[in-house]
Amino acid sequence: MTRLRCAILDDYFNIAQDVAYWSKISDRVDVTVFNHPFASEQAAAGALADFEIICAMRERTAFPKSLFEALPKLKLLLTSGMRNAAIDMEAAKARNVVICGTQYSRDPTAGLTMGLILELTRGIGRENARMHAGESWQTFAGIEIEGRTLGVVGLGKLGSKVAGIAKSFGMNVIAWSPNLTAEKCGELGVGYASKEELFAKADIITIHVVLSERSRGLVGAADLARMKPTAYLVNTARGPIVDEAALLEALQQKRIAGAGIDVFSVEPLPVDHPFRKLDNIVLTPHLGYATADGLRIHYGQMVEAIDAWFKGEPQRRLA
Repeated sequence: MTRLRCAILDDYFNIAQDVAYWSKISDRVDVTVFNHPFASEQAAAGALADFEIICAMRERTAFPKSLFEALPKLKLLLTSGMRNAAIDMEAAKARNVVICGTQYSRDPTAGLTMGLILELTRGIGRENARMHAGESWQTFAGIEIEGRTLGVVGLGKLGSKVAGIAKSFGMNVIAWSPNLTAEKCGELGVGYASKEELFAKADIITIHVVLSERSRGLVGAADLARMKPTAYLVNTARGPIVDEAALLEALQQKRIAGAGIDVFSVEPLPVDHPFRKLDNIVLTPHLGYATADGLRIHYGQMVEAIDAWFKGEPQRRLA
């Protein structure tokens, strides 16, 4: 049997080969790991031209039509998660590339969201850094989230989970999204608000909608202008959902108290990005889904999917 080549992309943690049993397919597949992002689509095309199988991590590397056309040997593309907006599914079908996804057992993004909220309001990481640096004592007087209002943009599976956690902290929760109804909010014990009301009333706003053409730029300058000067914005969904330039201006001019951002329009976040120079923003490098537990599931299911594909039985097929 002819051996095939498999590329594991964007393994920033250098963890992929340690958390899954790649030996299960080692008799048929040679695996190569790429730990760093490609500088351009052309660089990706050059590096991946000889691979028949590619394992993609979320949307870190985009697969537009032009890249599929530059990869004539590609037969199987696996992605973590059961959707990936960075893959042109129609282009994959046109070139007879099979695409399969992986599942989650849990969604750790809810925990990260609350972590960002606590960091913004209590300065845990900031004060920890000062203590380790030898500073004498505290300088940051935080605020209590109990009794304050959390505005949830998007009350789906993740937004509902965050709402439940926030309620256990004693927060009042209101929600809005384009298709959300008052009845749905009532079922979850959450207040329904219009978009304008949510941005005007909430002390903390957290975003949990899926990125699509409809949601791109959903949170714009007018929405940020409605926020209280004491309010915070948290985004663990996708960078382009928020107008990044408008958010930068609001933070620079101190029109809102701050932001906690895990996702960006360009990832990894460029080292010269002005966000990195602000003292009223908490930045994390797209940690939402990235846990050892989750990656173990993703890579393990990728191995299973490759084995099943060899047997003519693709698992969790997306295209």
